[in-house]
Amino acid sequence: MYSELLRILGNFANLDENETELIKSSFKPHSLLKGEFFLKEGTVSRNVGFLHKGLVRYFVHKDGEESTFEFTSEGEFIGDYQSFRNTSVSVQNIQAIEDCELLIIDYPNIQNIYNTTKNGNLIGRQIITHRFEIMVNQILEVYMQNHIDRYKSFIDKYYGLTQRIPQYLIASYVGVKPESLSRIRRRFAKNIS
Repeated sequence: MYSELLRILGNFANLDENETELIKSSFKPHSLLKGEFFLKEGTVSRNVGFLHKGLVRYFVHKDGEESTFEFTSEGEFIGDYQSFRNTSVSVQNIQAIEDCELLIIDYPNIQNIYNTTKNGNLIGRQIITHRFEIMVNQILEVYMQNHIDRYKSFIDKYYGLTQRIPQYLIASYVGVKPESLSRIRRRFAKNIS
């Protein structure tokens, strides 16, 4: 589990032995069962997680319904970074779609890595930049794409995950009811054949 985390972080900077040991001692193993929440709206995000195994979804409640805006799988970081950094109440939910194995870190330990290692700030900046790019793309998709284009975007972005994500959650991501998703999928299939 730690080797995957260290490999990902090593893509951002060459970690020395002290940094490697500090990272390993700062991240703690954590698991979620399918359906459990990493974060619930109305609470403060106390941890950021590195997803070693499994799949989660991010969603908010909009007009009395769940609106899914992201899926995250192995090798990615999860969390509500605004809530985590500012200790503010989150408006989003992060829920396991599958059983998950994570490594989690709390705010004091992240700050310790930033303040005591030569590469901590660089790694943190790279992770936040990556998450920022994801967030900007999500906003642009919501405002600039119709449902069919949003479905095409889903297929492009989550191609390897489509069999792991239930259809009703794909519909939630696209912004339609499950019945409408069936029509979109048929229309999409006709256009690519």
